[in-house]
Amino acid sequence: MPRNVAEAVDPPRVPKKEITPLSPEQARAFLEAVRGDRLEALYVLAIHTGMRQGELLALKWDDVDLESGVLRVRGTKTARSRRTVKLSRAALEALTDHLTRQLEEIDRAGGAWRENGLVFATGIGTPLNRHNLTQRSFGPLLERADLPRVRFHDLRHTCATVLLSKGVHAKFVQELLGHSTIAITLDTYSHVLPGMGGSTADAMDDVFAP
Repeated sequence: MPRNVAEAVDPPRVPKKEITPLSPEQARAFLEAVRGDRLEALYVLAIHTGMRQGELLALKWDDVDLESGVLRVRGTKTARSRRTVKLSRAALEALTDHLTRQLEEIDRAGGAWRENGLVFATGIGTPLNRHNLTQRSFGPLLERADLPRVRFHDLRHTCATVLLSKGVHAKFVQELLGHSTIAITLDTYSHVLPGMGGSTADAMDDVFAP
């Protein structure tokens, strides 16, 4: 055949999944609702670092350096997703408190404790079940904060939109989230920041206005 006939066919478009990040006010209400919860640090990290649920549940203490205030995301499928994350002060404090709480749980569990090195585990050290986490922890916490029933993944979107709305460069947000390209970051989040479009016109006026 002289040409590939498939080139004339438009491939089907993959619809974008709607994202529903919490507003800064809603995020603060949520973080207030989780204060004192045994998984408080998990939710603080979700919002402050944008880590995926799977990354959080796979996180091990060997990947955390509390002294330096960083953690390494390593339990991922792609090289780009593996990254080092600098912890905010609130995230570092939450993780430090979580370690103290977990050591107390180890003492109480005694011989029943199953050591897996996990930062976030059940009361006997076994991995957390995603479904149980949503139904028994995340959902009730949203209700306590009087917030809509968003997905856990929307905490990651909350992190990104908060940072972008505060003027953090998209490249830094890309690296924090572990996106393979900056195009993914911009394509995912630019439409939730209507104010960004106006900044281009303002910039031109600043330079060229008489």
